[in-house]
Amino acid sequence: MSSQKGNVGRSRSQKYQNSKAFKNDMHDKSRQTKKLNAMVVGGLCGHCKSVIDWKIKYKKYKPLSQPKKCVKCLQKTVKQAYTTICMQCASTAGVCTKCGKSEEAVTPATLSPAEEAARDAELQQELKFMPERQRRTFMRCVEKGGGRDKRQEYTDGKQSAEDHSEDSGDD
Repeated sequence: MSSQKGNVGRSRSQKYQNSKAFKNDMHDKSRQTKKLNAMVVGGLCGHCKSVIDWKIKYKKYKPLSQPKKCVKCLQKTVKQAYTTICMQCASTAGVCTKCGKSEEAVTPATLSPAEEAARDAELQQELKFMPERQRRTFMRCVEKGGGRDKRQEYTDGKQSAEDHSEDSGDD
């Protein structure tokens, strides 16, 4: 009996062995399963990445329905399930988004092709409603290149220009 008290050693091998490996999309061809299989897990240490990959592989991963609160900045910016720190805080601190340990093997967070397409569509929508002058300025910034997100850079520049114009208008 395998559950007998004190009997930790087993004399025989496993009685029933699976002939085929488990496939999480064998009987379920839903959109959510396809999205989970295509999801790129990033911002995690090696151990946490393997845990999340296991959850996805064996259909145990449950995505978030609402953003969670980050434990560092205390804003609702955590969009990945099983994580406690948002991507911005984790990248600035250089820590894993799940366990919070600063490890050298933190995988970089990259956008999946679906997220990349959604982001491009959002950018095109914003460009459509910009005045011509702002659109041309934005496109020059994009062509010039740089490390930061161009939308963020543009909006920062726009806000600082508005601040300067308000300061000069009061005098």
